[in-house]
Amino acid sequence: MTVEEPAPMATQYTPSAPRPVQPPAPGERPRLMTVHAHPDDESSKGAATTARYVDEGHEVMVVTCTGGERGSILNPAMDRPDVLENMTAVRNAEMARAAEILGVQHVWLGFVDSGLPEGDPKPPLPEGCFALGDVEEQTAALVKVIREFRPHVIVTYDENGGYPHPDHIRTHVISMAAWEAAGDPARFPEAGAPWQPMKLYYGHGFSKARLEAFHNAIVESGQESPYAEWLENWKSDRPDPGTRVTTKVPCSDWFGRRDDALRAHATQIDPDSRFFFTPLEVQARVWPTEDYELVQSLVDTEVPEDDLFAGIPVEVGGERRRAG
Repeated sequence: MTVEEPAPMATQYTPSAPRPVQPPAPGERPRLMTVHAHPDDESSKGAATTARYVDEGHEVMVVTCTGGERGSILNPAMDRPDVLENMTAVRNAEMARAAEILGVQHVWLGFVDSGLPEGDPKPPLPEGCFALGDVEEQTAALVKVIREFRPHVIVTYDENGGYPHPDHIRTHVISMAAWEAAGDPARFPEAGAPWQPMKLYYGHGFSKARLEAFHNAIVESGQESPYAEWLENWKSDRPDPGTRVTTKVPCSDWFGRRDDALRAHATQIDPDSRFFFTPLEVQARVWPTEDYELVQSLVDTEVPEDDLFAGIPVEVGGERRRAG
């Protein structure tokens, strides 16, 4: 089956204005940081990419902005009084297990889940939640982690949060603010020595083209597609993030580990959910990549890319080269 490529990008990548950057030291691989709103987001968005880079020797840090305290229990088997009474501890343990499976380092930013307001009209967000918090305070917390870990690449959400959850949108806001502030010695001096990451990406996992590719592959195999209703209800006024993809990272060999990490979030992930509808061998054949949009780059690179580290200078065998 031929995979239909996404339509041309809605926005074109342009290089960022020059800023002082520090390339990897001799013998050092570039480091990657991914910034997420809740525990389980790191496993449903870009997990195969992070597992691949870990196995290739890169350090990968996952930052989780909130504890996921207000997340609904989406797995009926976990909808029990003992889980509800200890949601914070349960989600902490799930996150630790997922990080272990992926091989990533992990840090909590320490803010409180806002929940997902539902209804018409929607109720107000709870007092003290992440989405209503002080942006400067939240940015300072993320800047501190950036300066401690010193990533060369950061992946976060787009301006719509990937989907319009208030915590995802706030994650975007503070990620962009931290990208601007982390390398500026005048900003948050108490957060440590300045560090300027080299590249910033948005992750784009839920494109219509990807769903259509899976749907068509299942239909062609003679089975009923679980994506038919989803595609039928796709809102025509909703921009398809797949049109913005600049970078497709091959990582199908790590799809199984991604799914294991997802299952570790047992309160959030029903093993019978749509995350697991498409067999891994079909996914590997039809859509073997995880997809990203390059938003800012302080190194020379050309899109389309197949590597988040493309263009970053590294030393190989005593010779300085560019990754990718």
